[in-house]
Amino acid sequence: MSKPKIIKELKTKNPNIKSEDLEKIFDLFLKEIIETLSNKNSIEIRSFGTFFVKEIKEKKQARNPKTGENIYVPKRNKIRFRASKRLKELINK
Repeated sequence: MSKPKIIKELKTKNPNIKSEDLEKIFDLFLKEIIETLSNKNSIEIRSFGTFFVKEIKEKKQARNPKTGENIYVPKRNKIRFRASKRLKELINK
């Protein structure tokens, strides 16, 4: 589902709120998630799940499958998501 579709869906469920306001709220929500994750903090949304940052260790040697040459892979941060028990139950009905 794309951002415009989400805004449209929110508008149909909340007709008394302007689309521009819904878009600002949605952008603010995403901005807060990005800012929190960039500070390496986790975000827990009850009945939905948890977003967290996991540091991936560096690999001194890795192989490029196309060329076969050895390459260095530096450490990096990766965003992970762990679904809540309630979300898993709803999806697996």
